[in-house]
Amino acid sequence: MSQEDLIVRKQFLEQELTHPEVFQDHKKVRDISIELGRIEKELQAGSEQTSGSVRGKKEEAIMEIRAGAGGEEAALFAGSLVHMYTNFAKQCGWTIIEIDSNKTTLGGYKEAIFEIEGVGAYSDLRSEAGVHRIQRIPDTEKTGRIHTSTTSVAVLPVARESDVEIKPQDIKVEFFRSSGPGGQNVNKVETAVRVYHLPTGLVVSSQESRSQQKNREHAMTVIRTKLADAKRQAAEAKAGAERREQIGNADRSEKIRTYNYPQDRITDHRLKKSWYNIATILEGRLEPIIEAFRERAAES
Repeated sequence: MSQEDLIVRKQFLEQELTHPEVFQDHKKVRDISIELGRIEKELQAGSEQTSGSVRGKKEEAIMEIRAGAGGEEAALFAGSLVHMYTNFAKQCGWTIIEIDSNKTTLGGYKEAIFEIEGVGAYSDLRSEAGVHRIQRIPDTEKTGRIHTSTTSVAVLPVARESDVEIKPQDIKVEFFRSSGPGGQNVNKVETAVRVYHLPTGLVVSSQESRSQQKNREHAMTVIRTKLADAKRQAAEAKAGAERREQIGNADRSEKIRTYNYPQDRITDHRLKKSWYNIATILEGRLEPIIEAFRERAAES
């Protein structure tokens, strides 16, 4: 099929997925999804031949933020980090694609996954990977005691279909209604997607888009990225390289950076350097920290 025919067929299949009688038939949805995946792969291959794969040169990143030790306070801190990174990305002119999130009723995040597209996104943000620790007095604390909580951040370079081959029979796709804080359903239509990679047990959900097909694409991107990262880790281990885990178990002792509210100070323990005015930095003014890591990379 020509590129034009592939595009027409893709549009037809995407339209099919919007019909209620279709997406209620999970076998039909699976068959359509498999064909869509094949068409997208052919379209991407054609695009790479004509454009030199410009998209791949943008160093795109998948960022995962998860609340660790500290309960609701950790979830609120995770929300602050989501706000910080999304604001920083906007200031850089990057595009943010929300993939999945699990919000709490108080406005925090148990988990947030999003993709960031833009030149330098991965190279600038990879130094943010690790456990972030916050020390502050929660609003609900009556005795004035300082609480310590953690949130883990993972940053991975986006993998494309050409990087990782995923066989259709290795994938199981489920559809469900997207949910809001507390777990209540917020959509009447099953647009949210959950993808299972059967050989590894990886499970990725995407529910931020109102398009079932877009959610499927985003979930598959995360699956490919995680498989590519596992492949890289295995190769490094075989070569005898020691790779520090990005997020560990989010224990309080495993930290790369501390946000100390009583002293209004942020300290990066790898650089052994501190910055002040936490509120400004959490609004996305990350340039001083990012620049410090650029300088260290240039010196090494």
